[in-house]
Amino acid sequence: MLVSASGAPSAVPVPLASRDFGGAGRAPLVVVHGFLGSSRNWQLTGRDLTAHGHVHALDLRNHGDSGRANDMSWDALVADILAWCAGQGISRARFLGHSLGGKVLMRLACAAPALVENLVVVDIAPKSYAFQSHRHELAALLDLELTGLATRAEAEMRLEGRVPDLAMRKFLLTNLGRAEDGSWRWLVPLPWLASALPTLETSPLEADMRFVGSTTFLLGGQSRYVTEEDHAVIRHHFPNAVIETIAAAGHNPHMDSRTEFVDRVATALHRGGSAP
Repeated sequence: MLVSASGAPSAVPVPLASRDFGGAGRAPLVVVHGFLGSSRNWQLTGRDLTAHGHVHALDLRNHGDSGRANDMSWDALVADILAWCAGQGISRARFLGHSLGGKVLMRLACAAPALVENLVVVDIAPKSYAFQSHRHELAALLDLELTGLATRAEAEMRLEGRVPDLAMRKFLLTNLGRAEDGSWRWLVPLPWLASALPTLETSPLEADMRFVGSTTFLLGGQSRYVTEEDHAVIRHHFPNAVIETIAAAGHNPHMDSRTEFVDRVATALHRGGSAP
């Protein structure tokens, strides 16, 4: 039985979907996306990273094509990844997580340090967040009337008043798809994700949790997710952490500054772990 970071039995894991972007023969590099994202968001950067590892991008539970369960606790999210690694025969790997994925992997590294050769966390800190943007965006999606919707472009237009940023609208609507009868439907359980936000906004780590292995935090210079004041809590939990900033990037440096991001990840992966 899998156990949680606290030593208690964990939730039953759900099966995770994954995309193998290539790099077979190199050390495994497991990539985990952010809230309302999926492995689809990593197709370009994931392929770039295959020069530095065998890249597997996962879908978290209730995201993408992974299993569904009305439990989004940190230990449940970690249990899913541990079960996926066991099913793949992976006993040691590099891990890269963005935003929510970074928070999940922080918890995993502290719970199962022997599994983690190297950890890269992208633009998130081990702290509680109270951004209203996720709540606002989820509310906009839940309020979107799908009946009679003709095209994805029409959905983008209907969302414009609630979500002014076009790139964000397009990102959110990656979760919209066609049912067998041709009607539009949400591909993810939006009500469950909305109810999970109070948990997902908390810090994934308890005060005594530590990971002393090789860790890099890659931050977006134009993002407000991690501030100078957060560096102390990062080093409290990850005493060997290297904290770097990609100056021109926002919260999505893997999209905003892809070439520099891949170069920084490559350096991070070789900093403390063995070369592929």
